[in-house]
Amino acid sequence: AYVRSALSRIPLRVHHDIVLNPQVLIDPEETVLLLPATTRYELEGGGTETTTERRVIFSPEIPGPRLPEARDEWRVLVAIARRIRPEAREKLAFASTADIRADISRTIPAYEPIRNLKQKGDQFQWGGPHLCENGRFATADGKAHFAPLRPPRVIPEDNAFVLTTRRGNQFNSMYFAERDAATGYPRDAVVLSAEDMKRMGLRDGMRVQVTSPVGARTGRAYTGDITPGTVMMFWPEANDLIPADVRDETCGIPAYRDVTVQIEPVSAS
Repeated sequence: AYVRSALSRIPLRVHHDIVLNPQVLIDPEETVLLLPATTRYELEGGGTETTTERRVIFSPEIPGPRLPEARDEWRVLVAIARRIRPEAREKLAFASTADIRADISRTIPAYEPIRNLKQKGDQFQWGGPHLCENGRFATADGKAHFAPLRPPRVIPEDNAFVLTTRRGNQFNSMYFAERDAATGYPRDAVVLSAEDMKRMGLRDGMRVQVTSPVGARTGRAYTGDITPGTVMMFWPEANDLIPADVRDETCGIPAYRDVTVQIEPVSAS
């Protein structure tokens, strides 16, 4: 998680994980706080997980030895939220994971049955056995509605590109292997279109520097099936290039793309 302290206004990079993730070893430009987390199997009161069949399944707490310093992730998030929004402390007064499930049940009608998950084997299937059964969709007329999207062609100026990040295929969308099995690119790849590679005089494997308003990173340029004017890099490595205050207008989620960056070849000397 990347948060900023709303109390002291001091930039903080907070890593809360069950392992020492390689990204914590990147040299920071701000204060770094490392917090040990419990695993899903140590979660006090149990938790839930969702399968690819849309089944929400209760995962009970497994007894055993615990690290005294490790805390459940939800407790840390609630503690931070209550410090940042003290006026909403009562609304964030969760005493257990059961309280959280009850709150989800109240606020999200489609997940109403989640309040009943209490022991091993408890589960429910969101949307029932079949979605859109008999060809009827959850719309006013029961039909699916499609709309064509035609994104504008980006014409790069002064070696400016729109950054997009690749999450890969592993859990939590991070790809920890040294090479992406799906594309063959190494982790430091800076993927550009053939048109942009030719225009900039780049060849596959040449070192380049990618600079954004908040950071810079070096990598190797590679040709890819990508729209001219855009550049693809792996995440979380490219996270250093993305401003922390750029957020989605609707839900407030920090951006992981659509950031303008500059790309320049790195001198061989």
